[in-house]
Amino acid sequence: MKTLILAVTVLLLAAPVWATVTITAEFDGKELTIGYTSVNEGQLIRAFALDVAATGGNIIAVGDYAIGDDNGGYGIFPSSFRDNIVVNPETGEVDSWVGSPNPYTPVADPCDPDALGGIGTPGVTIEMGSLYPEGGSAPATSGTLCTVTVDDDVTEVCITANAIRGNVVLEDANEPETLVLPGCVQVPPDDECFPPSFTTYADWVTYGKPKCWCNTAADPTATGNYQCDGDGDGTAEGVLKRRVYQKDLDMLILNWTRKIDTADPCADFDHKAEGVLKRRVYQKDLDILIAHWTFKDTQLDGKCGTIDRPE
Repeated sequence: MKTLILAVTVLLLAAPVWATVTITAEFDGKELTIGYTSVNEGQLIRAFALDVAATGGNIIAVGDYAIGDDNGGYGIFPSSFRDNIVVNPETGEVDSWVGSPNPYTPVADPCDPDALGGIGTPGVTIEMGSLYPEGGSAPATSGTLCTVTVDDDVTEVCITANAIRGNVVLEDANEPETLVLPGCVQVPPDDECFPPSFTTYADWVTYGKPKCWCNTAADPTATGNYQCDGDGDGTAEGVLKRRVYQKDLDMLILNWTRKIDTADPCADFDHKAEGVLKRRVYQKDLDILIAHWTFKDTQLDGKCGTIDRPE
């Protein structure tokens, strides 16, 4: 019995120290940065196998990753290494990390078991590992793996571990005790909702890109945007649901004769300056409000922000 207890004690003492690995994902425009963190006794990560799946559109690029060995990063890509990297038979070294016949990337071959479709499809499988000699440049316990760029139609990206391709593996060949994934990350809305081709685009930028000039109405339940017709507050008023009414007049009066540095852009119905004094809220804006006074949704086209209206 003492021998058995001693054996169990030795096994417990020799058991690997488990780690918690967290995968992070953050959008900057259409570019998603994927990072990692390993905590608990500073356990290093040896390799990652992650599925990155987009909703509504396609993944168009994967970039900003380390390439090669002994560089403090995860530059060993199992699927791509096998197909595109040639090792010098005499030196045992890689002659070039450029890749041939195809580029050397962490995107797994879609023909591999359980790998997603690849660049130009809604999903990619990313495989990344580290390789360095003893005392070499090991990866840090936290950092960036790569970036993933999506097209304009994508609404969210979901990240999961790919068990068939290896999941996440630590230096001691064990999987982390806890793997925290970011789940699904929403693509942030595009702030370029006002076409650059419009003659008033420069003024829209100077104003700070106000949403009220765009086709997205201030009222999310509205069927259109009526700001250029005098609906400055973006809402319908009263039981009769008038789009252009008292609150819009109040907004115009409050901003009367103001210039672009002080005017509320939503009260600038014609999106233009008037006269030598460059007043943004003045006679033409009043004329627009009067012309549409008491109008409802059905009496307006709801196309503000979709049609350029030069003088």
